[in-house]
Amino acid sequence: MITFSFIFLAVLAVASALAMVINKNAVNSALFLVLNMIALSGVYLLLKAQFLAIIQVLVYAGAIMVLFLFVVMLLNLENEEQLFSKFRIKYFVAFLLGVGVFSQLIYSIGSLTDTLPVVAEQMTQAGTVEAIGDVLYTKYSLPFHIIAMLLTAAVNGALMVAQHKTKPVTDEND
Repeated sequence: MITFSFIFLAVLAVASALAMVINKNAVNSALFLVLNMIALSGVYLLLKAQFLAIIQVLVYAGAIMVLFLFVVMLLNLENEEQLFSKFRIKYFVAFLLGVGVFSQLIYSIGSLTDTLPVVAEQMTQAGTVEAIGDVLYTKYSLPFHIIAMLLTAAVNGALMVAQHKTKPVTDEND
């Protein structure tokens, strides 16, 4: 089951990356990139790297790509109505069915040959949140706190710049 899930997610990641590059509409390309990032987070979960999977979804797919999508949609206001008129559900269903058939073919070939590596026992705890937190708060405690202070100072500086009110320039010759 893990092999089938990996092959499905890998095919989905490659197909969504190709669709992102080939698609001419920027909004659809951004949505395909979000799908690619979600597929990559699924691969991270299969590799037992839960922290990377959650960060992939929260930071990249959840925050950065949504902001990018809003900017693209704001720049293409006249094309927003055409987005839903061009999209047909039959193309999406055909794409999903094609991915399913292709992943079944790859799974059949992969089950005949023993090509996938076996994960070592020590690697099962490498990507967990506990392992990352343990290293972060013991070995890298000082750099972690220095970066936290720098980020806090940067946020305070950005707030000060944003709240700074300039005085209107008056001409002394008047």
